[in-house]
Amino acid sequence: MLSPYVREARAEDVPVLLPLMRELARFEDYLENFAVDEEQLTARAFAPEPQCRIFVAETSDRLLGYAVIQELTFTYDLRPTVRLKELYVASDARSQGLGEQLLAAVARWAKTRGAGRLKWDVLAGNQKAERFYRRLGGQPDTKWIAYTMDHSALAALAEHHCAADCTANAAPA
Repeated sequence: MLSPYVREARAEDVPVLLPLMRELARFEDYLENFAVDEEQLTARAFAPEPQCRIFVAETSDRLLGYAVIQELTFTYDLRPTVRLKELYVASDARSQGLGEQLLAAVARWAKTRGAGRLKWDVLAGNQKAERFYRRLGGQPDTKWIAYTMDHSALAALAEHHCAADCTANAAPA
């Protein structure tokens, strides 16, 4: 294998990124809900004001992995938090240091932004990922418990509280 390197992704990487993203979705068991397509990924990651940043690990002939990050521009200490949303290395390219290279690129980018912290989630039961992150200095956050609200719960909550509030706050017709 040719020596891999890490760089920020470009819009022309999107057709090759999507299959890697689908591999992660399959591994994390949400492939049936995976809705990202080339147009949406290009619009969200490569617009003038992108919603995320993507780093890729590649050789001269192949993308081998990627990292997707988002920035929360400020928090309690007025420093950004960088959130690692996805880190994935193709199965045949693992154990070669690519994940570490991707995470180091994310750390360098976060440092340029003055970030106070990098946060991420690990899929429950993914002990290989936990060992990987711990080896690099990551620690589980025992202070917080992750919560989520799916689409139907979000809609139900919005509708429940809208019954009285939305009528009173509706814009005049």
